[in-house]
Amino acid sequence: MSSTLAVSAKGLVKRFGERRVVDGVDIAVPKGLVYGVLGPNGAGKTTTLRMLLGIIEPDEGERNLLGSAHPREASDQVGYLPEERGLYPAMTCREAIAFMGALRGLPWKTGRERADALLDQAGLGHAKHERIRKLSKGMAQLVQLLGSVVHEPELLVLDEPFSGLDPVNQEKLEALILGQRDRGATILFSTHVMAHAERLCDRLSIIAGGKVKFEGTVAQARGMLPMKAHYTPHHAHEGLEALLPRDAERENGSWTFTVPREGIEALLVELINAGHGISGLSIERPGLHDAFVRIVGAQAIAASEEAAA
Repeated sequence: MSSTLAVSAKGLVKRFGERRVVDGVDIAVPKGLVYGVLGPNGAGKTTTLRMLLGIIEPDEGERNLLGSAHPREASDQVGYLPEERGLYPAMTCREAIAFMGALRGLPWKTGRERADALLDQAGLGHAKHERIRKLSKGMAQLVQLLGSVVHEPELLVLDEPFSGLDPVNQEKLEALILGQRDRGATILFSTHVMAHAERLCDRLSIIAGGKVKFEGTVAQARGMLPMKAHYTPHHAHEGLEALLPRDAERENGSWTFTVPREGIEALLVELINAGHGISGLSIERPGLHDAFVRIVGAQAIAASEEAAA
C-alpha cells in the first residue's frame, strides 16, 4: 500500500445474511485531506467505515490503516465519532474529553489541559464543568467530537457527524474539521447531506447499493453534468425560440437552457445579429446534489429514504 495513503482498501465485501451490504468497495484516502464517503441511507457507508477501522471484519478484501494491515493496531492514532453517540452523563465536559483521551493513551493531566483549550476554541468554555446530562443534544455531540481529537490523532473518522445538529453547531463542526486538516490530520467522514461535502471535501467517493459509483473531486463530480445558461433578451422578437437549444424553457421573460458542448459564444452572436440582444446572462454549474442524483439515481435515493422512514 502507498505510503501517501492514510486509508486504503480493495474489494471489501460484507454480508449480513443473504444481503451483500458492501459489495466490492475500493477506497484510497490520501494523507492530509478531507475525504467524504457519500451515499443515500442504507448505502453501506457505516459498514464500510467500521471495516476500515477493524470494528468488524470483512468477508472478503483487504484494508490498510495508517500503514497497518491490522487496523486495530493503529487505533491509538485514530479518532472516531460513531453514528451512535454516547457519553457518560454524570461526567463533566472537561472530564469526558480527558477520559476519551486517556482511552487512547493520553495522560489525564494533558487531557484536561487540552480539553480546556478545545472547549474554549469551540465556544463551549462556559460549559467545562457542566455535566453531560444537562447539555443539549448538539452540545453533547460537539463534546464527543472534541473527545475524539483530544489525543491529536493522525486520522479522524466521523460517521454522519452533522446528523441532529442545528445550523450554528454545524458551522462549528465544519470549522473544527478544517482546523484538524490544517493541523495535518486526515479526515474521513460519511454523510448523505451534499452541502457539507461540497464545502469540505478535497476528494470523495459516492456509494450506492454497497458499490462505489464515483471517486474523485467535487469539481469532477459536478463536471459530469453540463452547465446551464439563464438568458434574458432585450427584445423577444419572433424567431427567438428557434435559435435557442431544444431544451430551452421560458419563465417570466427569461430562458434557461443547457450550454452547448461547443460553448455559448456562437449562439450569443446569432442572438445579437438577429436583434434580440442580451439584457441578462448567467452561466451556472450544477451543484454536487445534482451530480449525486445523476450518479446514484433518483429511484435509488427515493427507495433509501422510504426504507429509512
